[in-house]
Amino acid sequence: MKKTLLALTLATTGLLTVSAAFAQNASPDNGGWFVNGNVGRTSLNHGPYDDHDTGYAINGGYRWSLAPNFALGAEVGYNDLGNVHPNNIFNSQPVVDRSKSQLHGWTAGVNGHFNLTPNWYLSARTGLYSWTGHGLSNDINPVRKSLDNNSYYAGAGMGYDFSNNVSLGLNYDHYDAKKQNVDLGTNMVSVSAEYRF
Repeated sequence: MKKTLLALTLATTGLLTVSAAFAQNASPDNGGWFVNGNVGRTSLNHGPYDDHDTGYAINGGYRWSLAPNFALGAEVGYNDLGNVHPNNIFNSQPVVDRSKSQLHGWTAGVNGHFNLTPNWYLSARTGLYSWTGHGLSNDINPVRKSLDNNSYYAGAGMGYDFSNNVSLGLNYDHYDAKKQNVDLGTNMVSVSAEYRF
C-alpha cells in the first residue's frame, strides 16, 4: 500500500509540474485551491447485495488553469458510502442482521473542470481509492469478511458556477472495492457544493 501511495504521489507531482508549465500563459480565473462535498444515493448490486443507502464524500485540492475555460488539478478526500442489508435468498427482501455492507475510504487523484459557458460546466475525476469494507462473500455459504485494499474511483458531473468561488453540481461516481470474493463496488449519484479560494 505504501508503494502504491508513493507511486501515485510521484505521478501526480509529475503531472502537476507539466500542468503548471502549460498554465503559465492561461487565464488564472478558474484555478486555485478548492474544497467540495457530496451527498447522495449509493447503490450496491453485487453478490448478496442489491439495495441503496445514503453516502457522502469530502474533497479538497488545487487546480491549474490551462485555458480560460479549462482547469486540471489534484485532489484528496474521504468518503463513507453507507450500509446495505443483504437480500434474503428466498424472497429478495432485505435481511435485518449484522451482515450489512460497509464501505469507506480515502481518495487521491486528478480532476478537471471544463466550462461550456461562463456558468455551466462539466467535471471529471479519477484516482486511487484506499478502502476499508465489511461484507458477505459471494459464495453458496456466504461468510462475512473485513477487508481493505487499494483500487480506483472515477466519476463525472455537471453543474453551475454561481460565481468564481461557488458552484453546485450533480455527479455520478464509481468506487471499485473487490477482494476475496467480496464485491463492495459502489455507485453514487450525488449533489455537490464547491467553494474555490
